[in-house]
Amino acid sequence: MSKIQAGGTAPAFALAGVNGEKHSLADALKKGPVLAAFFKVSCPVCQFTFPFLERMYESYGDGTVSFWGVSQDNAHDTKEFLDEYGVKFPTLIDADGYKATKQYGLTNVPTIFLIQPDGTVKTASVGFAKKDLETIAAQIAKASAKTPQALFRPGEKVPEYKPG
Repeated sequence: MSKIQAGGTAPAFALAGVNGEKHSLADALKKGPVLAAFFKVSCPVCQFTFPFLERMYESYGDGTVSFWGVSQDNAHDTKEFLDEYGVKFPTLIDADGYKATKQYGLTNVPTIFLIQPDGTVKTASVGFAKKDLETIAAQIAKASAKTPQALFRPGEKVPEYKPG
């Protein structure tokens, strides 16, 4: 759960990425929408969800929409997670005091937000929700002016929901 819901205002935050580079939500929103996916490396639902977010990134991550993982773990463990699950989009570290996590009032991960350039949360999703991810992918496709791509492949056994 989160205290920030669709239609609410996303709290601004700035965090360093796994590579040490600083990232600011305010700066990123100047370029376009931001998908922020909060997670823990030990979370099985996060491990299940992140390869699908990577697919989204591969289809639409051209700079119009910023994709960010927001890890609640240290940089070393986060890098191992990213390598293991094939995640290439930028990932920020929120391990030291969980500042961003607390601002968003998160109690479960993964929690995914699609934030509009004006700072409004377009979509908020907790856990793995197939329909939410399809909605987010369609919204990102539209924001990127790209043809929507299927997020889930034919024959893939994907549950409708897994709680975070």
